[in-house]
Amino acid sequence: MNVNDVKQDLTRSITDNVLIAIRKIIQSIDLNSRSLVKRVGLTGPQLVILQEVGNSGEVSVGEVARAISLSQGTVTDIVERMEKRGLVARRRSDYDRRRVLVHATESGKQLLEKAAPLMQESFVGQFNSLQDWEQAMILSSLQRLVSIMGAKAIKAEPILITGLIEESTVKPETDK
Repeated sequence: MNVNDVKQDLTRSITDNVLIAIRKIIQSIDLNSRSLVKRVGLTGPQLVILQEVGNSGEVSVGEVARAISLSQGTVTDIVERMEKRGLVARRRSDYDRRRVLVHATESGKQLLEKAAPLMQESFVGQFNSLQDWEQAMILSSLQRLVSIMGAKAIKAEPILITGLIEESTVKPETDK
């Protein structure tokens, strides 16, 4: 075996390990999302929205969207679905009839009490405990991977789920 063969084997091994690490991250997010739906009956974005509404008391959809970094249209669609399930309720503002306010219902509040923390909350806590140079190195490496994978144009929000947020409206599994 010559030096070029050894170098090629090493490069292949590193490349394989990077791909394996990416795959593990994707699988971890997917498993966590499925577990959340199974346990609580909500997707990650639905739970994030319910948490924001529950913490805010009564709030406009636009304020929720800004607080959680999602588009107002996405939040509106998710709120409509959660309203049909009786988790939130909407009403027109007494002071400005154009403004629609959202609040968590008793069912929504009960669901929040039994919901486990989101995967991203654990991630944020652990990531923030890293030193600044480690955070910068991870960010730089991930941004480079995004570029290598041709994914710069993909719009993404800071919510750890797989698939498109608009499509993440799965129905909870019922006990058989």
